[in-house]
Amino acid sequence: MPLAPSSLVKLLMEKGVSIPLPSSVYVDPQVNPEMVSGKGVIIHPGCRIYGSKTVIMEGCVIGGEGPVTIRNCQLGRGVKLGSGSFEESCFLDGAAMGPEAHVRECCLLEEGARGAHSVGIKHTILFPFVTLGSLINFCDCLMAGGTDAKNHSEVGSSYIHFNYTPNQDKATASLIGDVPRGVMLNQAPIFLGGQGGLVGPVRIGYGAVVAAGTIVRKDLLEENMVLLGHPSVTKKVPRRLGVFPNIKRIIEMNTVYIANLIALHHWYVLVRKTFLAGTRMGEAIYNGAIDKIERAISERIKRLQGVAERMDESIEILSTSSPSKSANALIQKKTEFRGNWPRVRDTFEKWIHTIHKDTHYERFWQKVEHAATELGEDYIQVIKSLAADEASEGTDWLQGIVDRVTQEVWAALPSFHRRTMG
Repeated sequence: MPLAPSSLVKLLMEKGVSIPLPSSVYVDPQVNPEMVSGKGVIIHPGCRIYGSKTVIMEGCVIGGEGPVTIRNCQLGRGVKLGSGSFEESCFLDGAAMGPEAHVRECCLLEEGARGAHSVGIKHTILFPFVTLGSLINFCDCLMAGGTDAKNHSEVGSSYIHFNYTPNQDKATASLIGDVPRGVMLNQAPIFLGGQGGLVGPVRIGYGAVVAAGTIVRKDLLEENMVLLGHPSVTKKVPRRLGVFPNIKRIIEMNTVYIANLIALHHWYVLVRKTFLAGTRMGEAIYNGAIDKIERAISERIKRLQGVAERMDESIEILSTSSPSKSANALIQKKTEFRGNWPRVRDTFEKWIHTIHKDTHYERFWQKVEHAATELGEDYIQVIKSLAADEASEGTDWLQGIVDRVTQEVWAALPSFHRRTMG
């Protein structure tokens, strides 16, 4: 004899949620039924929904290709989750994931971003329309690029972002595109060919095409270029765990990544909120997105602090094994990083709570408000309607934030030699 549906499942059905086999669906008592729309939502058999922060807006389809487990996720309009596990992440309107997905904490998929089958992500931010193929592990990344559902950045199947090093650290987040230009939805798409990977941290410029089977180990910032890799090993170096010979690059790449996340935080607070937070459920979606960005910043600070805490050990290894002029210069940098880490950390944390407006922002926001008056509150339509010079005002504002953050960090580390990092 089939089990009767729970009272909460019954309540959702009474609201209009379609649950074809209610006895097979579990809804945690902590779920707020007022945060589940009754309009066009389908919850297929075998699904489990948990958490007081879960939001499901109209038109969502959950479990269309197999059982789904949701824990404290925020789903915008028309989100489709095929099957798999989804935890503490936010999906804006039209985002989708195929079967057997594993979306762990702190992911943000913006409008129309999607993945095919067997995609694993964590602390990953995908800008509108970015597409991940199948059999992908793509944690600790931000990816932008493209203009619409037909002209979008894409990651080919069987791709991996290598985000854990032999030194056992994860100060490895990679920036594919950037925030200041990426949010304007007017940049050339980026294509990462299948059966390849990125060895984080790296940066990839707009318009880049990475050939299938290529492992990217260095930045590819020259735009509209094709990178052709070679699968064979061409160099051997001694294994020296704990030395961190690339400490300058680690700090630089993490600083640029965090600065871009801070710029994205500004974008949500001063621009996105107008488009997301017009209703109670929309406000919850906005809060979910902001939460993911703030947690992403905290995660990157934590990972960089982990490297700072290992500098004493690294200095000792280097002092005893490599007495040379170059080793002494590296020791100086590590000593400075270790000693000035609190100042670097405080810079990041200060900017999380700083709201920076300038004349570029004021001019940009005036144009956005005018476009919203003319076109309505469709975020994608409004941003894409901006002329190139209007979008440039917003880019200059956000790039200014990135530059300010990076300059303050570099000022705390004078032996690294200040230079433009944005």
